[in-house]
Amino acid sequence: MPKREDYARRPRDQRLDRLARTPDDLNTLLSGRGPADIARRPDAKSWSATEIICHLRDIEEFCMLRFRMMLAMEAPKVLVAGARVPNPAEWGLVGAELAVDPERWAEERQYRRSDAGEAVAAFQRRRRDSLDFFARLEPAQWSRRCQHPTLGSVTFDDWTALMPAHDDNHLEQLERALAGRP
Repeated sequence: MPKREDYARRPRDQRLDRLARTPDDLNTLLSGRGPADIARRPDAKSWSATEIICHLRDIEEFCMLRFRMMLAMEAPKVLVAGARVPNPAEWGLVGAELAVDPERWAEERQYRRSDAGEAVAAFQRRRRDSLDFFARLEPAQWSRRCQHPTLGSVTFDDWTALMPAHDDNHLEQLERALAGRP
């Protein structure tokens, strides 16, 4: 599975093409699966296919918020799901608190009760929004930066390497969930 660094070495158009394929990949993985298979967790600590898709949907929306901040502000600090930051007080956090806790999102947003097909459709709309956003960026805007809590300075170009690696990670996780493996 390619990592962020692998994607970073690819031309931008290939990274964007990879991002465009993820909704189809989700539909392919779910094709022919019954609701029970899609909703089943492989074990008590691992997410079901439905929960993984809901996570992708919500992260895509979160990405768009970051992107708009990057255009509106000079090098804004952005939050990342599940990331612990080196200096919590700088980020408005206390101790080991997570700024964005994916497990909390899953519980509070009731991922387990969601319809996987509707979640895929919502993800697809949000991903289209992201791709449309990237298509509208002017050449100089691609180098605009934000401050990522663990990676430091990140540009729009960098995000187009981070996002497909994140997709691949969760597509692999989804395959395992559907196979009943954590």
